[in-house]
Amino acid sequence: MTVKTLAEKLGWKLLTESDGADREVHGCYVGDLLSWVMGRAKADDIWLTVMGNINAIAVATLADTAGIVLVESAALDGDALKRADMQGVAIYATEVPAYETAVALTKALEEA
Repeated sequence: MTVKTLAEKLGWKLLTESDGADREVHGCYVGDLLSWVMGRAKADDIWLTVMGNINAIAVATLADTAGIVLVESAALDGDALKRADMQGVAIYATEVPAYETAVALTKALEEA
């Protein structure tokens, strides 16, 4: 299932120019400690986090995640938005907590 399809199904709000329409999602990773995420998130995971800064964009790129979902209405700063748009990183936002988002995402992937 693509990032865009998941976003539509789960009600995520797109924050970037890139919507991840072509990027397939195979799982998710939940975490906010950037060095931890960089070493453990898998390629094609959606990364659930509250980290909306420029360093998060670098980590998402290095880990080759399918995109970022900022949970619990976490903010995306302006520099991070510019960098995400430059690098084609899809970033979405939701008010839903990380755990509930991960459960819904997992169910959606299992149903696909």
